[in-house]
Parts: sequence; structure tokens; C-alpha cells
Amino acid sequence: MSARNAGAPVVDPAHLPPTVPVGWLTDAVAAVFGALGYSAPAAALVAGTLVDADMRGIGSHGVMLLPMYVDRIRAGSVSRAERAEVVRDKGAVAVLDAGHALGQLTGDQAMRLAVDKARTYGVGVVTVRRAFHFGGAFRYVDLAARNGCVGIAAANTRPLMPAPGGASAVVGNNPLAVGVPRAGGRPVILDVALSEAALGKIRLAAGEGRPIPATWATDERGEPTTDPAAALRGLLLPSGAHKGYGLALMVDVLTGVLSGGAYGQGVQGLYADVSVPNDCAHFFLALDAETFAEDADEIARRVDDLAGQVLGSALAPGTDRVHLPGDIEADRYDRALREGVTLAPSVSAALAEVAAGLGVPLSPPGGAGRKE
Repeated sequence: MSARNAGAPVVDPAHLPPTVPVGWLTDAVAAVFGALGYSAPAAALVAGTLVDADMRGIGSHGVMLLPMYVDRIRAGSVSRAERAEVVRDKGAVAVLDAGHALGQLTGDQAMRLAVDKARTYGVGVVTVRRAFHFGGAFRYVDLAARNGCVGIAAANTRPLMPAPGGASAVVGNNPLAVGVPRAGGRPVILDVALSEAALGKIRLAAGEGRPIPATWATDERGEPTTDPAAALRGLLLPSGAHKGYGLALMVDVLTGVLSGGAYGQGVQGLYADVSVPNDCAHFFLALDAETFAEDADEIARRVDDLAGQVLGSALAPGTDRVHLPGDIEADRYDRALREGVTLAPSVSAALAEVAAGLGVPLSPPGGAGRKE
């Protein structure tokens, strides 16, 4: 699907079906980035990360982000660069300056560099400053795990949560992901935001006009709220109270402090002034599993044994199975490959509007869910 394919039939924005094929959606989003001047490989990578999140049911990190990305690219706060600059490279450690490029591009670069270093040194650590939103953190640790490494990825955000007993935001709902290889199965992936819920989930609820759980956020007065619009004006609540707060603070150290980038109040909001760079920071770590064992597959076999203990454990009444971290999302991904991706009406409408604004024709979706 090319931005130059002016002869293609155009979808009426009001009539996009709720479920679309994965390949169609990926091509549509990639065409938007192509129209903004990105190379075909870069456009495909970024599109793939957004669609991947929707396939896993993580709509807060999916195509709903596209209008904000486009606004920031056109305003200049996100650059059209496709690689970060290596500003420090010393043994197992590197520091990158992303120059405010799309985080999916520099995040992929950074984790691949961490994996390369892990193969040489047993461990690779890469931090990224002057960065931008990198989508779902699961993508980077999955990359590491599929290359025989234990992977960790993290990012900081603008302050959104208070310290225990505080009444103002001091730490972000900073994402943290860990991925480990598993013999005979897909990697085990933990990907969590350190707030009770990611801000994107609240934005998605607001766009769909549905309430949120009262444990997710407060309103401007500090009172728990089920109104997503009020929550967007208030504060997020940390997961596990002081535990989530403490972890979020440490992620700010690993990302912003270690990289020489922004941290705390220095990180700007994604949905604030789109002409001002987000200026977040990222952290990527890879541990070469083979370094810790007699052969390359031993760690993956031990992870599989541990997974078997969990999956074979006794069930509580009314429960038919237990899950490993990431299993539910991976099952949704597999189903989306077969059946397609279901988008909220607000997301479908926004995609059509963004495409039309850039002169990108959307061909009518086909019926296959398979990723192409």
C-alpha cells in the first residue's frame, strides 16, 4: 500500500470494519510513515510495533498512538532520523543519543547492540538519551530472548504518580520488561507499567466513553475516580503502592540518570505541546545465557522446567488454568494472525483521518488475518 498509489480505491472513514487483516493494517500504518519521509524498512518496523501491540490486546501502545506520532513528526519534536548516535562505547556499555528519533527505531538499534555486546562480554548494557516513546517494551526483550539472552528494557515518562503521602506527581508510570528464552516454547515475557494502569489505557477508555476502575487514578482533588476524563487531569496510582513507586524511581535512575538524559520533571508529556520534544530515556540490558551454563541451551531448558512447575501447579476453585507472564497476550497475538485485529471505532476513524490528511489512500481491507 503506497502513499503514491493514487489509483487505489479509498475506504470511507465511517465504514472501516471493526476487525481488519494484520497485513492490511500494517501496510496502512507503514504507508503513513512512508508519506512522512521514512524509508520503507523504518516505516515497516514502526508500523509493526504498533500493530503488534494491538494484536496482543495492548491498545494503549498500538495504532491509537499514530495521530500523536504524526503531529509530533510534523511539528519537528520527533526527528526523521532513523538511527541514534553512539556517544559512548566502552566494553560492555554504550550510551546512545537518539536525537528525538522514533523510539522504535532507536530501541531496536539499542537492544541489538546490547545483544552483540553480550555475546562478547557476557553482558551488554545500552542507555539512550534524548529519546522518544518506543512502544511496547515487550518487543525488545523478546528480541533478546530469541537471540539467546535474558533481556531487560525500561523507559521513563513524565511524572504521573505521587510518592506515598504526596500530593504531586514525582515519578512516571515507567515501563519495565524482562524476557527469558525457553526451550521448546515461546520466550517468557513480563511487561508492566509501574502504575496500576498505563496512561494510554485511560486515554483509550476516554476515547471509547467507558469508565475505568477506581484503583487506576485520582481526579484533581486526589480522590479515586472512574471517570477517565477526570483521571487525565489527576494522578495515576502506583501499582503495589510504595513498591510501584520505588521501582518507578529506580527506573528513572537506570534510564535518565545513567544515560545523561532527562529524568523526573525534565521529561515532557507525550500529549503536551507537540512542538516540544518528549525527551525521555531508555535502558536495555542483555545477559548472554550461554555465559552462565555449560552449553547454549541449558538456561532455556531450566526456564522450561520452571515454567512446567508453574503450569502444572494446583488450581484454585473455579480456575481452569494458570498462565506464565505474557501468555495471555501471546495467545491474543496468535488469534489475531488467524482472525485479524479488532480496533476501537475511535482508532479506526483516527487512522482514516490521518491517512486522508497525508494523501494516503486506504484500499478496502481483505478478509485474511495473516501477517504478510
